[in-house]
Amino acid sequence: MASSRKSKSSSLSSRTEKVLRGQIERGNHLIMALSGGVDSVVLLDLLAALSVKMQFTLSAVHVNHGISANADKWGKFCRDLCRTLDIPLKIARLKISREPGVSLEAAARDARYQVFGKLTADYVVLAQHLDDQAETLLLQLLRGAGAKGLGAMPVVRKQSSGIRRQVSDPAPRILRPLLEVPRSEIEAYARNNQLHWITDESNADVSFDRNFLRHEVFPVLEKRFPSYRTTFLRTSRHLAEASSLLDELAAADSNSCSVSGKLQVEDLRKLDYPRAKNLLRHILSQQGVTLPSTVKLEEILRQLLSSRPDAKLHITFGNTEIHCFKGVLHIRPLATPAATKWQLAWHGEKQLLIAELDGTISFLQRKSAGINLSKLMENPVTIRLRQGGERLRPDCKRPRRSLKNLLQEAALPPWEREALPLLFSGEHLVWVPGIGIDCDFQAAAGEPGLVVKWQQG
Repeated sequence: MASSRKSKSSSLSSRTEKVLRGQIERGNHLIMALSGGVDSVVLLDLLAALSVKMQFTLSAVHVNHGISANADKWGKFCRDLCRTLDIPLKIARLKISREPGVSLEAAARDARYQVFGKLTADYVVLAQHLDDQAETLLLQLLRGAGAKGLGAMPVVRKQSSGIRRQVSDPAPRILRPLLEVPRSEIEAYARNNQLHWITDESNADVSFDRNFLRHEVFPVLEKRFPSYRTTFLRTSRHLAEASSLLDELAAADSNSCSVSGKLQVEDLRKLDYPRAKNLLRHILSQQGVTLPSTVKLEEILRQLLSSRPDAKLHITFGNTEIHCFKGVLHIRPLATPAATKWQLAWHGEKQLLIAELDGTISFLQRKSAGINLSKLMENPVTIRLRQGGERLRPDCKRPRRSLKNLLQEAALPPWEREALPLLFSGEHLVWVPGIGIDCDFQAAAGEPGLVVKWQQG
């Protein structure tokens, strides 16, 4: 019997090692997502041994969602376990906020992945397994998901960081080495190796959809279809292939319907309806947007296809807004209107972070270039938004003109016009991003100058 137990443990270890060798390299940093449940405890035990054999760096992260009264106890368990294994642990504490119509499960999952996206590592390793695959497929099917939603969870996938990163510092990839391992085998490993784990009391609560399927539906299904897990996995993989082909079609359509990376609505109209819908879904996904429901997606597409070429269409859903300006589609995070009376003083700083506008203004002193620094400082220097009625003369050969007309000529979208930081000397408008410097304040040859740059995001 002892030999049989050892063989099963060795088998699970070798299968995990095989997956890892197909994905990671020597010296990679892996962060194990440790909940303290049996699945993650088993995977941590496997990774701790394999990290020595394969020479990768291993640490762990525990996400405290703050939902259960026992959440702090689970954090202590994970801390003690990692201390025993000499594995560094980070504990991330969350406060879950739900939007209307979003389940607690979904809100917690989204918040958890936001934590994963901000970690610095090569991979975040999750303990999802074959039973999780089956549960996810059926849940998505009951929600009416399309091919992408019904596709199998991949062993490795890229993720969005949730924050802006440098290209050289991407978000860690998600790695799931146990995806073809059933829950029963994981639990057997834990018992055979006398591991200890915690049990989340909510796992028995069948008011949660996933728990209902796990406790009420799948035991019945297994009596008639004992191999349903692998059958479901095969189905999910077929759908994942179909989804990949739809993405390829959407990418081709995007190339033919876009100019400078922006979707042209007139070209979208040339596609038949299913392809137009597939393209819109693909573009939203590429922007990292949480996709709207099918009904909302179809309503967005209807408005786009029926709008006039000169229409200034504005559609919001979730935390995203879509603008149509001059026949071009713009997708952006839902903006909070900045207070028009907002104002910031400049006292010679090299850089000013403007949180209200999600951007930074930089100031670089340079001789014979930019703004005449001496003249600028004759009066208090402030940065503020448009109030209306501002005038500017960026071209000394032309008369002073209204800022409104200058912005319209620059074809700047209306929502960008309202969020431009304007630089004033006293009450004199000196500089507008993308438009230029007023003629009266332009530095001449030999004069001390100030080059000002605005960068949003």
